[in-house]
Amino acid sequence: MLLILALSAALAAGAQTADMVVVNARIHTLDGARPRADALAVRNGRILAVGGDMAEYAGPRTRRIDAGGATIVPGFIDSHGHMRGLGESLESLDLRHTATLAEALELVRAAVSKRRPGEWVRGRGWDQTRWLGREFPTAAQLSGVSPNNPVYLTRVDGHAAWANRRALEAAGITVSTPDPPGGRILRDAAGWPTGVLIDRAMGLVARRIPPPDQSRIREQLARAASECARLGITSVHDAGVSSHELSAYRTLIAEGRLPVRVYAMIGGEGSLWESFLKRGPEIGERLTVRCIKLMADGALGSRGAALKEPYTDESGNLGLLILERRDIERVARAAVAQGFQVATHAIGDRANRVALEAYGAALASVDNRRFRIEHAQVVSPEDVELFARHGVIASIQATHATSDMRWAEARLGPQRVLGAYAWRTFLAGGVRIANGSDFPVEDANPLWGFYASITRQDHSGSPQGGWMAAHRLSREEALRSWTIDGAYAAFEETLKGTLAPGKAADFVILSHDIMTVPPPEILKARVNMTVLAGEVVYAAQP
Repeated sequence: MLLILALSAALAAGAQTADMVVVNARIHTLDGARPRADALAVRNGRILAVGGDMAEYAGPRTRRIDAGGATIVPGFIDSHGHMRGLGESLESLDLRHTATLAEALELVRAAVSKRRPGEWVRGRGWDQTRWLGREFPTAAQLSGVSPNNPVYLTRVDGHAAWANRRALEAAGITVSTPDPPGGRILRDAAGWPTGVLIDRAMGLVARRIPPPDQSRIREQLARAASECARLGITSVHDAGVSSHELSAYRTLIAEGRLPVRVYAMIGGEGSLWESFLKRGPEIGERLTVRCIKLMADGALGSRGAALKEPYTDESGNLGLLILERRDIERVARAAVAQGFQVATHAIGDRANRVALEAYGAALASVDNRRFRIEHAQVVSPEDVELFARHGVIASIQATHATSDMRWAEARLGPQRVLGAYAWRTFLAGGVRIANGSDFPVEDANPLWGFYASITRQDHSGSPQGGWMAAHRLSREEALRSWTIDGAYAAFEETLKGTLAPGKAADFVILSHDIMTVPPPEILKARVNMTVLAGEVVYAAQP
């Protein structure tokens, strides 16, 4: 009997032996029971223990990591990104940092020199508000550096495209081509297309571009996932996927090549949505599909966001309402019936109101389904109550505020801008917020989003005190928005988002303590290590 008891005790002790122990760290757990710790232990991809001395959990095969006093936080959750877009951006023309039109054109010229005649040139990231005059570019300018290759360049917000004459010709766009529903072809005084296409007009050209094959999509997603791991992102809410991307994700998981968890939103109505309505949500630790993403309007920078009153800097323009209330409500009712979440892109105050009213009708007789508004940038103060009443999550992107602050008031005017990027108004109204980057629209680095959340300043520290500083988040609020609140927005708060026993061992070791260092030092912080489910998926070179 004594032998049996001794053997049982040994087996019990062995069952608690950690696969990994991390010591000598400054851990911000976001767990109310133990908000700070010095060490943690991991077993079978979950947190085994958090505290001080981890000696009792260490065995001969336990991997020991000395953090050297570095900071550990839960793995960052980007609640709104575009994985394939990130993968494409890493291999295509990047215009985000062009300070002038001439600089953008020179990058296109260099890209054309490496292409065969007739081969498409693609890129993204141009922003006319950074260029002298802030005027939209033209097809003629682009054709000057690419007369023989069709060129298609999406704006930084992804809601406008700049095409040259060859691309317009390939799409058959002429003076007589009508604006498609939910889209706009910019025209000159004589009615000729200028080369800039807004929202659904972009598809007139985009559909003419030869699509990538399945292997290319798979490699783009793999490249994006590796970049996320490098930046400390352990989960991404991929905002609008196709069946091809879901297939690629499943292959990468089978091959052990997906170092990030993906919460996938189906990209609008269509055959993929119909198939999931029949089969129900797909729930997994690396890939979950239980949300549909809708598009209610365009973007503010390209004046496509749907506003209640005209743009201050373009008389008569109310923006583009891409979906009517009845369309959103129809999808929302179907989603409620089959256990799906709805996430609607809504930037302008009119689009936000339409989406909220549609949600309210669909949610009237059911419990909180955690429906979401993606971006929620310009919201009338009286509409915040609708977020709270229906349990709608505001899925924000902090760096949009610091990117748009240069021109937002010009678009909205001094009064309406007070309801823009108003994060504290949401919190005060009992609305939960989840943070993200909208990469590749913005840089994918979550530390930049954390910095923007607490400062509302650009990287030079401007404006002094922060833009509309009353809406800054505290550091804990910001970290929560990038971790546990993102997990909540995906129904995954019991799995991840804090560092507590039983939770997923998703965490990041940082070179700086972002919870205490002066704000400018946050921008200098680097990821030393990213751990997903107890596996080191990224380690910085010494």
